[in-house]
This record gives sequence, structure tokens and C-alpha cells, in this order.
Amino acid sequence: MTADRPLRRLRPRTVRARATVAAALTMAVILAAGGGWLYLVLRHNLLDNAAERTELAARKTAAGLGAGPGGGRLSAGLPEPDGGVDSVFVLGPRGQVLAGTGPDPAARAAGLAGFRPPPGQDSATRVLCCAKAAGGQRSVAVVVRAPSPGGDRYVYGITVLNDVSNATSALALTLLIGAPLLIALTVGIAWAVTGLALRPVAAIRGELAAVTASELDRRVPDPDSGDEIARLARTVNATLDRLEQAVCRQRQFVADASHELRNPIAALRAELEVGLAGSSDPRLAASVRQALGDADRLQQIITDLLLLARLDARVQRPDQAVDLALLAAEEIARRRSPRVPITLAADEPVPVRGDHAQLERLLTNLVDNAQRYARAAVRISAALDPATGEASLRVSDDGPGIPPESAERVFERFTRLHPARDRGSGGTGLGLAIAREIAQAHGGTLRVEPAPKDAPGAWLAALFPASADGRRGPRS
Repeated sequence: MTADRPLRRLRPRTVRARATVAAALTMAVILAAGGGWLYLVLRHNLLDNAAERTELAARKTAAGLGAGPGGGRLSAGLPEPDGGVDSVFVLGPRGQVLAGTGPDPAARAAGLAGFRPPPGQDSATRVLCCAKAAGGQRSVAVVVRAPSPGGDRYVYGITVLNDVSNATSALALTLLIGAPLLIALTVGIAWAVTGLALRPVAAIRGELAAVTASELDRRVPDPDSGDEIARLARTVNATLDRLEQAVCRQRQFVADASHELRNPIAALRAELEVGLAGSSDPRLAASVRQALGDADRLQQIITDLLLLARLDARVQRPDQAVDLALLAAEEIARRRSPRVPITLAADEPVPVRGDHAQLERLLTNLVDNAQRYARAAVRISAALDPATGEASLRVSDDGPGIPPESAERVFERFTRLHPARDRGSGGTGLGLAIAREIAQAHGGTLRVEPAPKDAPGAWLAALFPASADGRRGPRS
């Protein structure tokens, strides 16, 4: 498996890349097979043509020998052959040179005496490499038997294969130069065509990536092409329809259940308070107080669930001008006797637009979380970044902090990280989840920031688009 990892890294990862590589490999195989076949066919045809021309010249010479006066007597020189044949030689039965074309036929015919037609045939063909008869060049030689009263004579025709070599070399060079260009052209066409074919897939993927729990009404574009991608888009939209219906039913159930539980719990709490006021038994009073605390906690959970249901449903909220610095000051003033002291750092107003009650709830949840786990201090800061136009609201404490690997998990519903964060601490496990939902509903975000070395603890930052002009701000 370890040896396969480098190969896997080299494999194209996208469909577009794989299709392009497949097209390039297919074109390379076609060019290699077709080019090799064309090279062999051309070479074979040219060799056959050269051999036929050479044999024809040799047979003409042999026929002239038989028809010559005196039974085919020879002179030292023969007429130059036509048809592109380079030379013709006539050898006697013992290999002696009887006649030939060009100067010094004996030297040019050296080494050809052993080349004779096989028994029962009157001619033979051979390709010679670096033969003296062809001046050391590659050539084709044809020998024809010419019977005579004094013994068989042999006529040799020699054709240098320069034309064959030039033609095959030109073809090979054309293939070597043209093949990469054709492969590159194929790669470009395949890349462009697959890109056009997969463009609807990219649009579908982008739209799916934008679908969130708060935007389940989004649908992927239907290319209306009638192909597999169009059917995929329709299937995805149908799945999103079912998902939206299921989530809406779940949210409605949570909202309805929470709403229906509020009245019985309020009545139960009232009865417990009446019972506590009229109880004279200390043990019974302690039990009633414990039950009253559980009822308060249950009422808080139901209130949080109702708020989450409204946030999930994106109910239209008021669009008001809210000063985060003033909101933080009011939060500190409202907590007359906090468990640990709360300090505020805000040098100027920090305006945003949104729902004052929801933003107040966000800050309350952050401060409650910090108060629950702080050792000696809680800090609130509100600031406006003039460069980016971003408003920030930060709450930090000097408690155990939040591990980096849990920076996102703390915003999940009913999540507790530390053993101390149990139901006895008074939290519902929904505070940070509600705070993030409120931040996102106002076009911002809530995140965990790394704590400075000189101030350890949990640092939570809510970031919003600023509204300095009273208009720019979060979405509705």
C-alpha cells in the first residue's frame, strides 16, 4: 500500500483532468500505432518499387545479351540504365566481370559473385548495406540469370535507396514533430469540451455548497439539456425539497412542543412557589426548592429552544441602530453583583444594525458563559475597525479556556467540554449555539480566538459589518 501512494498522487483527481489525460493517451496510442503502420507500409512500398525498377533494368540488359550479335557478346561498357537504377553489371559463370556501367566495373562489382538466384528461379533480390557496388550506401540489388552457350551469365542491377531513406526520414520527422502538436491540440480540445460539459456540474456544486440549515430554500440550476447532468440537477432539487420539508417539520415540532410546554411548566412553578410559601417542614421545603430550581432550568431550556426555532426559521426581525459599546455598558450595569468583576474596554460608539433584543441576548449568553468558568475576571471589549468597517464585540475570561481542536465544537447544541460544565453549573448547553445563530442572522460570525500568552482563558469574538452611516449593516 505504501508503494501505491506516489502513484495515487500522480493520478488526476478531477473528472476534467482524467478525461483530458485519457484523450491525450488515446491520441498518443493512435499516433504511435498509425504512424508506425504508415512508416512500415511506406517503406515496404518504396522498397518494392525500387526492386521492381531494378529488376526491370536487369532483365532488359539480360534480354539484350541474348539478342546481341554473335550470341550475346559483350563490350566492357554497357549503356546507362533508366528508371533511376544506378548501375548494372554482368558476371560470368566464375564470377568474372564481363561488362558493367560506369568506370571500373570490376571494383564496383566486388562482393556480388556469391549472390546468385536460388535453384529453380531466374532472379533474386537483396537489400545491401554499405555495399561497394553502391558506393557504401544502402541499396537494393537484383540478380537475373541469363543463359548462354558458354555458361550462365548473371546480370546485376543496383539501385541506391536514397529516395526511400529520404521519404521514410521525412515521414518519421513529420510524426515526431506533428505528434506532440496533435496531442497538445487534443489536450486543449478535451479540456475545453469537458469544461463546457462540466460547467453545469460546477454551478450545481457551488449552489449546493451555499445551502445551509438557514437557507434550505436554495435550489441548484437545472441546465435543461435533457442529459445526465440535467437529471442529476432535478434529483438534487427533489432531495433538497424533501430535506427542507423534513427540517421545517422538525422546527415546527420543536416550536410547537416548546410553546405547549411553557404553560404547564409555568403552572407547575407557581404551584411549587405556593407550596414552598406554605411549607413548615424544612425537609419538604428543601425538596420543593430543588424542584423549583429544576422547573426554572426546564423553563430556561424551553425558552432557548423557542428562540433557536425562531432563529432557524429566519423570522423577520426589527432593523434598529444598536451601539455595541452601550449594549456592553448596560449589560455590566444590569449585573449588580456578578460572581467575578466585569471590565469594559470601549473608547467610542460601535454602531451596527439589527435586533436590539437579540444582540442583547448574544452578549448575555457570552457573559454568562464567561462568568460560569472565570476565576477572577471577565473582560468585554467593543471596537470598530476603520480599515475594514467591521464591528467587534469580544468577551474573555481567565478560566480553563477552550482547546483549539474544540473551537467549533463549543458552538454545537448541548455541548460541554470540561467536566465542570455539567448540568449542575446552571448552563443549558445552548448559550453559545444561540449566540452564534444570532451573530449569523445579523450577517456576522462568532468564533473562538487564540488567547494571548499573558492572558489565558476563553476568548470569544462576535464580528459584524459596521453601520456607521445608519444604513450599511447586517442582512434582514
